[in-house]
Amino acid sequence: MTVHQTITEARAAGVRDLLLPRLFLGLRFSALSRGDIVARVRSLARQDKFSYVVTPNVDHIVTIDEFRSRADGEEIYASYSNASLCICDSRILAKLARLSRVELTVFPGSDLTRILLEQHMTRGDRVALIGGIPEQREWLAARWPDIEFCQYIPPDGVLADGEAQDRIAEFVEGARCDFNLFIFGAPQSEYVAWRIARRGKARGVALCVGASIDFLTGTKKRAPLWVQQMSLEWAHRLLSEPRRLWKRYLIHGPKIFSIWWSDVG
Repeated sequence: MTVHQTITEARAAGVRDLLLPRLFLGLRFSALSRGDIVARVRSLARQDKFSYVVTPNVDHIVTIDEFRSRADGEEIYASYSNASLCICDSRILAKLARLSRVELTVFPGSDLTRILLEQHMTRGDRVALIGGIPEQREWLAARWPDIEFCQYIPPDGVLADGEAQDRIAEFVEGARCDFNLFIFGAPQSEYVAWRIARRGKARGVALCVGASIDFLTGTKKRAPLWVQQMSLEWAHRLLSEPRRLWKRYLIHGPKIFSIWWSDVG
C-alpha cells in the first residue's frame, strides 16, 4: 500500500467516524448535517418497508428516564433506540452534550417537517397525518394541492390503549403513504411507530414530530427565530400556554440537569 493510499483510507475512515451516531444520555443521535438528514428521510420515504424518525427534546429524555423505573419502561426506551434516525430537537440538549464533549446536530422536528413539505416533496407524494384536527389537513391540502393528504385522528390515551394502537397501525398499513406525520404526542407516537415497524406490514417513513403541524398551520404560534437561537423557545411556549405547559417546563424539564449529571458521573 502506498503512502497516498494509506492517507486516503485514513481520511475516509475519519469521515465515517464523523458520521457515526453520537451517544448521549443513552440515545444514539444522528451526526448527519441538516441537508443529509433531509436526504436520508426522503430516501426512507421511497422504500417499501416501514421506518420511523424520532426527535427527542428535553421533555422526551426526562420522560424516558421516568419510564425506565417502571416495569414496562424499557419498551419506551426501545421505541426511541430502534428508530432509523434519532435527531436532536433541543438546543439545551445540544449544549449539555457539548459539555460532555459530544457534538449534536440540532434540527427541530418543526423545521424538518416544514422543509420537507416546502422543498422536498413532489407531485404524487402521499402524506398521512396521524393526529391533529380536520382543518389542518384541509389547510395542508389547499397549500400543497399536488400532494395527497389523508388523516386519522386517534383517541386520547393511546399509550394505554392497545386497541387504539392497532387501529393506528391498520390505518398506516392500509394508507401506504410515503410520509406519515405522527403528531399525537410523545412518547405514544414513538411507541406506536415502533410497534408498526415490528408488525412489518407498512411502508414509508413516520416522523414523530409533535406540534410541528400546529406551528405550520398557525394553530399555535412558534417562537421568533431570535428566541429559538437563544434557547428560549421553551419560555415562549410556556408564556403562550401557561396552564397547559407550566408543569412540563417548570417541574418536569429541570430534571434534565440531574439526569445529565448522573450520566457524567
